[in-house]
Amino acid sequence: MEKFDAIVIGSGQGGTPLAKKLAKKGWKTAIIEQRYLGGTCINDGCTPTKAMIACAKVANTIAHSKTWGIHNNGYTIDLPYIVARKNDIVEQFRNGTAKGLESTEGVTVIFGSAAFSGHKTIRVALHNGGKSTLTAEHIFINTGATPLIPPIPGLSDVPYLTSTTMLDEIAVPKDLIILGGSYIALEMGQLYQRLGSNVMIIETAPQLVSKEDADVAAVIKKFMEAEGTRVFTGTTAERISKTPAGIAVDIITGTRKTTLTGSHILIATGRKSQSAALQLANTNVITDEKGFIQVNDRLETSAPGIYAIGDVKGGPAFTHISYNDHLIIYKNLFENANLSIKSRQVPYCMFTDPQLGRIGITEKEALKDGIPVKIACLGMDKIARAIETGQTTGFMKAIVHANTDVLLGAAIIGTEGGETMSILQMAMLGGITAMQIREMIFAHPLYAESLNNLFMTLEK
Repeated sequence: MEKFDAIVIGSGQGGTPLAKKLAKKGWKTAIIEQRYLGGTCINDGCTPTKAMIACAKVANTIAHSKTWGIHNNGYTIDLPYIVARKNDIVEQFRNGTAKGLESTEGVTVIFGSAAFSGHKTIRVALHNGGKSTLTAEHIFINTGATPLIPPIPGLSDVPYLTSTTMLDEIAVPKDLIILGGSYIALEMGQLYQRLGSNVMIIETAPQLVSKEDADVAAVIKKFMEAEGTRVFTGTTAERISKTPAGIAVDIITGTRKTTLTGSHILIATGRKSQSAALQLANTNVITDEKGFIQVNDRLETSAPGIYAIGDVKGGPAFTHISYNDHLIIYKNLFENANLSIKSRQVPYCMFTDPQLGRIGITEKEALKDGIPVKIACLGMDKIARAIETGQTTGFMKAIVHANTDVLLGAAIIGTEGGETMSILQMAMLGGITAMQIREMIFAHPLYAESLNNLFMTLEK
């Protein structure tokens, strides 16, 4: 048995920087990875999808270039090249992670599958065929999440795709059925629609992106359908079957039953915690019924000295949250910071085109909680920069406290909506009010400049 000061299980965007920081503090640190360094973000999530989405955006621009007075003789989609480009970028990022860990004195990188064999004892089935046993006073679980496969009759009998396996397809699906109507489903749906697929999206909730306000969901549905995607909300997939031509999905919307047929099916109905293989029964780390590790507001599990960070603990499943998790743990351990996850901001962005950038509470959350608010809303078709660039889909929306003018939340659907959202995020953190932003000087003609006009709508 080899003794360490710290063991990090998983090399995601929280585990990797934490391992490096612990080692730099003089802790003998092991980081265990069962697959690829970098976690979901680099290998299956942010990096590969955004690389491919960029290609699809170029295709869409070319397809509609006459809108800007540019006429072309057509184009072809080279998906093998797009996938290879994606792989090159992923490898670049993955190698950067490896170099960073390898160059950090005090870090031992171990490739294998980890499981608890005791309270603070980890047994690793090494990739080289051997076994290793490690122990440490501090253990940090960063094993992430994996696609959740719903128990739909017939699904196990068809060759379904997930957000991970889909990215390696080198032929554009002719007819792509997607189960799910949230962020992953919509990003992937628009991506493959733009590459030439006929995409059909099936969402059980009454609207797409069910956590968002209805007006936000309506705009997203409208621009998805405008590009040719068929969207079925309030719809349940009852049965899936294999046909000579591909895949058939029996759906029901209200009382109406019909069947959709496609060449491929993508499952994007959520994700589940990757905690089962850890054999947490050998320690006293508590999980919920879905396998998500339960933590307190300092990311400590029910077992002293064992922490969970990133998607494995549930909650907001974003790379930046995982990264912030490691900062909270590090500062609490070494700087007596007494930081909590309860008070932090949770910004996020959906990388459809246009983007959805979100921070704070929604309008429906404010109404549910009885918070007196006023809503500032400005269509992108009223924004100079959007008109000049021909990108007028979407709107800016801010939720403002009716009595104090304090910003409580924002949703920005528009070109680089995430960047504009981030300005409002900083305003919220700094206590800058809506009226102050209304009179602030922004460079002309930026999208940011339209924040003046956004808050002028509150005068009406």
